[in-house]
Amino acid sequence: MGLIKEFKEFAMKGNVVDLAVGVIIGGAFGKIVASFVNDVLMPPLGVLLGGLDFKDLKLILVEAVTGKPAVTLNYGMFVQNVIDFLIIAGVIFMMIKTINASKKKEEAAPPAPPAPSNEEVLLTQIRDLLKEKK
Repeated sequence: MGLIKEFKEFAMKGNVVDLAVGVIIGGAFGKIVASFVNDVLMPPLGVLLGGLDFKDLKLILVEAVTGKPAVTLNYGMFVQNVIDFLIIAGVIFMMIKTINASKKKEEAAPPAPPAPSNEEVLLTQIRDLLKEKK
């Protein structure tokens, strides 16, 4: 029973929960980018290149033989996946750059001077009282 309790404490720590949320959002973002590349970016690019569909770009290594499909190198899908990666990497880079810039601004602000300790406050009051009696 102690193992389950320990796992529960581990799983509910802030970093683990934040990581889980990040993975879920990242998966959804990856689908959005894949759709953007496949459905928005690549069709006009294919039209500009003479009606080319990148999904169909392949190099036939071994021709199809009766009962056996052809062996192909699907470099068109690879090109689309590289574009997906570059877009996701660019967006993540910009997000991290923005976060780091905001952290630098926080660090650049000078820290407030520390409040005087109780002893200093008492000594200041005693000094002021002694000045008044003179």
